[in-house]
Amino acid sequence: MKYWVKIDGREIVVEVDGGRVMVEGREYASALSPVAGTPLSVLTLDGRAQLLGVTGSQRGQWTLAVGGRRFELEVLDERTRHIRSLTGSSDSRSAGGVLKAPMPGLVVRIQVEPGQRVTAGMPLIVLEAMKMENQLKAPADGTVTEIRVQPGAAVEKGHILITLAGDPGST
Repeated sequence: MKYWVKIDGREIVVEVDGGRVMVEGREYASALSPVAGTPLSVLTLDGRAQLLGVTGSQRGQWTLAVGGRRFELEVLDERTRHIRSLTGSSDSRSAGGVLKAPMPGLVVRIQVEPGQRVTAGMPLIVLEAMKMENQLKAPADGTVTEIRVQPGAAVEKGHILITLAGDPGST
């Protein structure tokens, strides 16, 4: 499975296949073993072991402590990355700040209401597609001006779900 790891403003591609890990084109023999009852894990790469503190704060968000240093990471798998590329693309924010359905699906939940201020990345709506729930997030800061769907509605790809008004002075 392929993952994109964002750390310190840098994106690293990591491919995991059983006990083999490919990091930016370099292959390692690897094993990750949790230490029972703790947030610690032992990572072994090419026979060298390293103790890691690993905690997850939100979906895809991780805090990694290693060697007395702390790192904030975002880890995306191929599916999540693809969905984000669809929902965060310029097409989904076109003309007037609209959020469009990135795929056909069923509206499960609406997490905002008209007049509510939102910030970029804030969850707006949950869309079920292929038996998976996909949380669609605000592409930018703004105010919800219109919600064009109801829970239970079936939508096609490109259907306008929510319109946002940009904040004065924002880009």
